[in-house]
Amino acid sequence: QTCMNTPERNVQVGFGTSELTTAAIVTSNDDPDDKQLNTVGRPLPGLEVKIVRPQHRHSAANGHAGEVWGRGPNVFLGYYNDEEKTKEAMTPDGFYKTGDVGVMDNEGFVTIVSRLKDVVNRGGEKVYPTEVEELFNTHPSVQECHIIGVPNERLGEEVCAWIVLKPNEKVTDGELKEHCKGKLSHFKIPRYFIYDAKVPKTPIGKPQKAQMRLLATQNSAL
Repeated sequence: QTCMNTPERNVQVGFGTSELTTAAIVTSNDDPDDKQLNTVGRPLPGLEVKIVRPQHRHSAANGHAGEVWGRGPNVFLGYYNDEEKTKEAMTPDGFYKTGDVGVMDNEGFVTIVSRLKDVVNRGGEKVYPTEVEELFNTHPSVQECHIIGVPNERLGEEVCAWIVLKPNEKVTDGELKEHCKGKLSHFKIPRYFIYDAKVPKTPIGKPQKAQMRLLATQNSAL
């Protein structure tokens, strides 16, 4: 947003992986402002991208979430000396399964909403962490929010929010749940809350959700 208010505006948002060689989905300075701000753009020429529902292995309708798959001349041929990993990542017809969850609109713009492994499966209902995290991050007392799934005997997984509060701020579970009312479907509202400023992160600052899930399951309050 800040860059778009400058005269040059020469900033583009993109999505890519090492397996896709480079940024494979990119915005253009000619795209509408809302597309530049809220999406990662459209696939580059020559790259075929589709959104696939992993449980059914068929393409999701526009506006619906699924795993981002890509096929084209820029897609890698496989992992060196690792045939098994290559088979897991590639389809027989040459699509690379990115492991990222995205949504494509009717104009071909893609929005990335989560990592597939981070999606919470609550009794068959899919909860995409980014949607919930973004809502909690608008609360005046919250500095960071990370949504994870924790084991639940009846539902398989239950939604848990790992909350980092701003200095000298206090908040209750009830207040945070109230913040969600009318903005989230009931099944997306976390049942559990962990308040801990020590978020497991990689050296470059990326949250380690697998470690967070492990620590959460060891929490006797859950």
